[in-house]
Amino acid sequence: MRTLLVGLLGWIALAPAADWPEWRGAGRQGLWTERGVLDRIPPQGLQVKWRVPVGAGYSGPAIAAGRVFLLDHRPLAGSRVIERVLCLEEKTGKALWTREWEADYRGLDYNNGPRATPTVDGDRVYVLGAKGHLRCLRVTDGSEVWSVDFVRDFGTAVPGWGMSSAPLLVEDKLVAVVGGKGNGKVVAFAKQTDKVLWQALSSETSEPGYSQPILIRRPRPEVVIWHAGALEALDPASGAVLWSHPFRVTMNTPIATPAWSGAHLLVSGFFDGARMMRLDGKTPELAWRSNEGNEIRSDKLHALMSQPLILGEYVYGICSYGQLRCLRRDTGERVWESQAATVERARNVSAWLVRHEDRVLILNDRGELVLARLSPAGYSEIGRTQILEPTSSPGGRRERGAVVWSHPAFANRHMIWRNDREVVRVSLDAAEY
Repeated sequence: MRTLLVGLLGWIALAPAADWPEWRGAGRQGLWTERGVLDRIPPQGLQVKWRVPVGAGYSGPAIAAGRVFLLDHRPLAGSRVIERVLCLEEKTGKALWTREWEADYRGLDYNNGPRATPTVDGDRVYVLGAKGHLRCLRVTDGSEVWSVDFVRDFGTAVPGWGMSSAPLLVEDKLVAVVGGKGNGKVVAFAKQTDKVLWQALSSETSEPGYSQPILIRRPRPEVVIWHAGALEALDPASGAVLWSHPFRVTMNTPIATPAWSGAHLLVSGFFDGARMMRLDGKTPELAWRSNEGNEIRSDKLHALMSQPLILGEYVYGICSYGQLRCLRRDTGERVWESQAATVERARNVSAWLVRHEDRVLILNDRGELVLARLSPAGYSEIGRTQILEPTSSPGGRRERGAVVWSHPAFANRHMIWRNDREVVRVSLDAAEY
């Protein structure tokens, strides 16, 4: 009986395993809930379970039901490319299937491949190419269920850095940032077909930007869209605008995903800084904002790609020159700043922040995994190790000549991460060390 009880308790300690089926994991909040994960990086480093060659791209992996889904591309002549979905077996890295299509990257900056992370839902996976090809594929074999072309079907003018917003599942709908003509900035499709259920927000006044849509509840569900002209919330049932906060973003560059925690919703951009909304009233109100001025003179938080974290009464985020900052949630007052996580102070330095229990996993653009604890008292590093070689052009001078700008995925006590040459699966399972 004692043996059975010990075994049962051990199983509970390791459970539940959780998939990572979309951008930033389930709920898009960058929260990893699995137990049995190591609490320190061993001196010999981490075990790499497999490495698989891939083409270039910024798309992060998604993991569901023992499969890994990833987008990449390979160049053809001129601006023509082949975009590809790659499905791998999670445990072995074995290629299960691929699906390809041709696209024209003419006019794109950073034309290094697809940007959006796949979104997995049961037996379907939804993938978006850099020029607006949205496809619903079967997870078993990659066969196409339905597809739409944003440019052809909605008159989308693809923004300079490409279509980057992974489609969001809300019950029976797939909500996509389309940037279509007229009132077609956001479109909800029936997830089983390409039927348009509603369209919302005008594309005539601002570009769609590059931020990811998220679903919040206060307590009713709301789809939050941060585009180049405003931060807005839509009724997922009808597309009706529930509230809107004007926020004109320099160079049309809302990129970082909104951070949401209870009564607080935060967005932060490279040029224009942060705005914190309070959601506990009937109509959301602005709690605080960054002072006027560019990112060099920022007083609060000026993120590039990295989604900030709201942890209790404090906010933690990576600023536009790689500074990790702690702010008071209710006022935006800066508590401390550290360069340790990203190392290099230079324009566009970035990192991803993922919460796990009482610490944060920081994946910097040097290809390092950093374990740290963040608190009002300061930054406390537990350890770090090199995972990937930086391979993407940063568009400016950097110490290592290149960067890693894709988001990792965490599932079954392992991390999967990619650069422009390979995707790797690394063990974070405490039982294996």
